[in-house]
Amino acid sequence: MEVTPGLILAMWSAGMAGGAALVARWTIVGPGYSWLVAAVVTLVGAAAAAAAGSALGVVGVAAALLAGVFARKGRLAPVLFAVAGVSFLAVASGDGGVVAAVSGTVLLGGMTSEMMLGHWFLIDPQLPRWALKRLDLVAAAGLVLDVAVVAAYGAFGSDDTVLIAAMIALTVMTGLLVAAVWFALKERGYSGVMAATGLSYLGVLTTFGVVVVGRMLVAGL
Repeated sequence: MEVTPGLILAMWSAGMAGGAALVARWTIVGPGYSWLVAAVVTLVGAAAAAAAGSALGVVGVAAALLAGVFARKGRLAPVLFAVAGVSFLAVASGDGGVVAAVSGTVLLGGMTSEMMLGHWFLIDPQLPRWALKRLDLVAAAGLVLDVAVVAAYGAFGSDDTVLIAAMIALTVMTGLLVAAVWFALKERGYSGVMAATGLSYLGVLTTFGVVVVGRMLVAGL
């Protein structure tokens, strides 16, 4: 398992595209949300494609762009986002292996998609909270899966006690943030959504730490 900018960016792009496919499929937001996510995925995906030097990354970028163009087409946008996600996942698999690429994608995608959708509540406060809760569950599943994958690769058998301690701390903090988001969403007032969004923003940062540090331990860096 390698640790490269292309790998991390590809997993992040795949996760955001996959999350966008879900949200678009749920038909709870207008085309503006798809335009926003398509723009972000295109930018991050272009960086991933350049760093990895992969033609599949170019396919992912093109699919993300088209998802934005056809955002008003309710049935087409989710498919295009899914194509982008699979393309970037294939790029990530080339460096980190399929299982590790999937686990990292689910973790990064779940948390980042939750944060982005939470911000969209500022535009439409009437959005259903169940969507955020589902993305929170995706992030929780991704955390468990990714830690289990890097552990299976021998991450915690490393002699670097500092990195191991950092990995444990980041994992615990991310788990606490995921739980905090869930309980914040139980607050009936709009302040609950605001709190959940802020917590998920912190969760994106700790999630990156889990993904990067875990792979550094496996790679022996």
